Amino acid sequence: MPDGTICAVATPPGRGGIGVVRLSGPDSAALTEAVAGPLPAPRRASMRRFAGEDGAAIDEGLVLWFPGPQSFTGEDVAELHGHGGPVVMDRLLQRLLGLGARLATPGEFSHRAYLNGRIDLTRAEAIADLIEAGSESAARAAMRSLQGEFAATIDALVQRLTDLRVHLEAGIDFADEPLEGLALQDVTRQVEAVAAEVASTRRAANRGQQLQEGLSVVIAGRPNAGKSSLLNALAGRDAAIVTDLAGTTRDVLESYLHIDGLPLRVLDTAGLREGGDVVEQEGVRRARRAMAAADRILMVVDDSDAGDDPALPAEWPDHVAVTTVYNKIDRSGRAAGGSAAGLAVSALTGEGMEALRDHLRACLGADDTEAVFIARRRHLQSLDAAAGHIDEALTAARAGAGEELIAESLAAAQASLGEITGAVTTEDLLGRIFSTFCIGK
Repeated sequence: MPDGTICAVATPPGRGGIGVVRLSGPDSAALTEAVAGPLPAPRRASMRRFAGEDGAAIDEGLVLWFPGPQSFTGEDVAELHGHGGPVVMDRLLQRLLGLGARLATPGEFSHRAYLNGRIDLTRAEAIADLIEAGSESAARAAMRSLQGEFAATIDALVQRLTDLRVHLEAGIDFADEPLEGLALQDVTRQVEAVAAEVASTRRAANRGQQLQEGLSVVIAGRPNAGKSSLLNALAGRDAAIVTDLAGTTRDVLESYLHIDGLPLRVLDTAGLREGGDVVEQEGVRRARRAMAAADRILMVVDDSDAGDDPALPAEWPDHVAVTTVYNKIDRSGRAAGGSAAGLAVSALTGEGMEALRDHLRACLGADDTEAVFIARRRHLQSLDAAAGHIDEALTAARAGAGEELIAESLAAAQASLGEITGAVTTEDLLGRIFSTFCIGK
């Protein structure tokens, strides 16, 4: 458990109209009174003069007092709202440190809130994700997690697994007793239902992660198909060198774009072909590696070249979604637009580019009305682990295996889900999570 009283500047560094210094811990009241005089009524702002060690004024501003446990951290919390100059904030912070407080570590306020049962891990992480949200959609998804929707979904899954384990393990522990158990057919049906719910939650969480981190899109195709021109058209600037020479792009060129505020990580790659010099061959190898790690591939085809094959069956990873982009329609005469499977554009004139942007927006799930939770990679890993254990339980149930094997797999799935909310956790995990937070959070 945390010890001592911590303090930190809770507003961004630099100059601003207002700066906030936050305290949390058992000595918050005494330290606040030493600096700003008598405490105001709980949760009521009161104007105060902030005094230094010699009694001279450091600043004047508002004091807010939140007695525990009804505070963010569950401890006594105070906030000093002064003028947001870096010198003023530092002097106020140094005064509190001189009175016995210590500087908070990154995320320590949120860490204390978690340890004191005020928030679970998903809500703690949602605070940081809301601060870092790069789009309105990401902010809405983070707010849903902060309000507890993600945790409630995980808790409901855990409860389903718990209920199922109760029936199975009761049959194991009291095999000779006339207890009413579940038929194997019923067990199989219930495990299938849980598997479907985990898969649905995984999809929603994956969309949330893409909203936060950005969809990874690889532009690939034959040399001179117009890949770099397509990147420049999406970016609205000359992000890549464009020439008529085949093999101009030799390495993976990474650009971060926004489409209507939605993040997109676009990678332009070397043209896919056999042969070439050593440098070009290395570029092709890196292109294939980037394709395998992508969320989506834009397969660019030169529509004016009858010999450019849109299939390229040996080049595309089976597990990655592919959208064919027929480029150079200003030369071929094809009409702009198309479907999600294939879009006709001209990177040179801009024809069809708006349809491509709409397609990428749809891939990000921006218009999806289904609940989306901001998720981190550890959440997705835990959901994947839970799904794997549930598949093991389902295989055992369909094979008519004993209740012990089914129950053991369900218990492992429950533990994996518990890691998401913090019901099952380790100090190492907590350290990694909260170290990514702001110091004042």
